[in-house]
Amino acid sequence: MSSSSTRRGPLAALGIYLGLSAAALIMAAPLLFSFMTAFKSPKDFASHSPFALPSPFSLESFGAVLGGRIAFGGAIATTLAVVVVMVAGQLVSSVMAAYAFARIDFPGRDLVFWLFLATMMIPATVLVVPLYLMLARMGLNNTFWGIVIPFVFASPYAVFLLRQSFRQIPQELIDAATLDGAGTWRILWSLVLPMSKPILATLTLITVVSHWNSFMWPRIIAAQRPKVITVATAALQSQYNANWTYVMAATTIALVPLIALFIAFQRQIVGSIALTGLK
Repeated sequence: MSSSSTRRGPLAALGIYLGLSAAALIMAAPLLFSFMTAFKSPKDFASHSPFALPSPFSLESFGAVLGGRIAFGGAIATTLAVVVVMVAGQLVSSVMAAYAFARIDFPGRDLVFWLFLATMMIPATVLVVPLYLMLARMGLNNTFWGIVIPFVFASPYAVFLLRQSFRQIPQELIDAATLDGAGTWRILWSLVLPMSKPILATLTLITVVSHWNSFMWPRIIAAQRPKVITVATAALQSQYNANWTYVMAATTIALVPLIALFIAFQRQIVGSIALTGLK
């Protein structure tokens, strides 16, 4: 190998890392600006450059958002309840549907699966008006269940990922469990699910992030109450549009659980990518 090729290797790697670092900094800049603004007092933000560091660091905006001045705690509790119900409902129904499509033979299985998967092609906005009319006639507008019911059952995306994961489990293991007397539920609970922890962790994270950040449907079906965290933040912005420290404090509060969740599940996410071959 020539000396020029030897020198080119470290230089190319250095260029790649510099480019990745610059891209990461560009993507992180809005988050850093949000955090900096959240820890400023309204007076500090109004009298200094928006890009200046907080001097001193202040929790006044967090106190206002979480305290009695702004009723944001109820939105956090509602969002947590929505996410817990959504995650439980989607995981349970998606696991059962995916296992049926992956391991149980029944007439028309593949046709039903591809028809179910084809619903991913339908834009979500197309369903908003019919869903709203149905739930409003059932008296579920401005209710917790109005937010939850349309999305609590299996999603095509989750079923597809789980089916691909379940199909990669060796059939010999399932045959051995069957010979030992295990039924379908025992095989699913004791064999398939423990071997699918990475993809289940990834789906949990995707579901949490998706419904934690959901805005359009909660804004339509529950415009008055109960407000989720995204709708409450939007209302906060319109109510205190001249006081960005309150808005950024609310945004920071909404972001922290997602960041913590990603850090906690990062190994499982990498494992699921390796397992399923997702890009």
